[in-house]
Amino acid sequence: MYDSNIQILVNLVTFVTIFNFIMIIHHLQESNSILNKFISEIRNVKVQKDSLRFRRNIERIGEVLGYELSKKLSYSPVSIETPLGNKEEQLINNDVVLCSILRAGLPLHQGLLNYFDDAENAFISAYRHHPNNDEEFEIVVEYFAAPSIENKTLLLADPMLATGQSLVAVLEAIKKYGTPKEIHVVAVIGSLEGIEFIKEKFPENTHLWIAAIDDDLNSKGYIVPGLGDAGDLAFGAKL
Repeated sequence: MYDSNIQILVNLVTFVTIFNFIMIIHHLQESNSILNKFISEIRNVKVQKDSLRFRRNIERIGEVLGYELSKKLSYSPVSIETPLGNKEEQLINNDVVLCSILRAGLPLHQGLLNYFDDAENAFISAYRHHPNNDEEFEIVVEYFAAPSIENKTLLLADPMLATGQSLVAVLEAIKKYGTPKEIHVVAVIGSLEGIEFIKEKFPENTHLWIAAIDDDLNSKGYIVPGLGDAGDLAFGAKL
């Protein structure tokens, strides 16, 4: 099972590399960095119960993802006046909109906002509704506050890319606010199944920036091994 999942991931990365018009995946944990520490702490049952530390680690992961993402944006030269002269710097010229899925997305949003501090912001609620009180669920979107995203660079943040259904539901909901110039999906941990699902639904040349990719989903649609419920760990259990 493990070998087959590894092969699926290899095939997925190879497919995306060759046919990058579908989705461009940036899997940061393919290379070792300080990011590994933050990921290990949000997974660790002995550490993740500290909600303050959990939120801060998600925020720090957002900062790392945002830094890497920034390398793929557009830049133009700007002359900067210093006390002793002038210096030309290359600055981002994208109109960036940060959009997060409540409530688990808030710490990730803050991490991105720490770096994209002049970005516009959008917030959307998306939750799993179990109409028959069983393991089957549908995604319900109830609230969305956003500026126009027409011809802008949309950073769509959701810490846990499990089934991918939430992201697709959000994509449908934001269409009435315009068509973005480009989309960057930002996630902390994702499943192979969820990635396969969203890459067929998102527009051409969408980028996925993800810290870690896990093999499986359980019967309830949670990532395995994952970390549990990110929203509950960050903000407490819900009814």
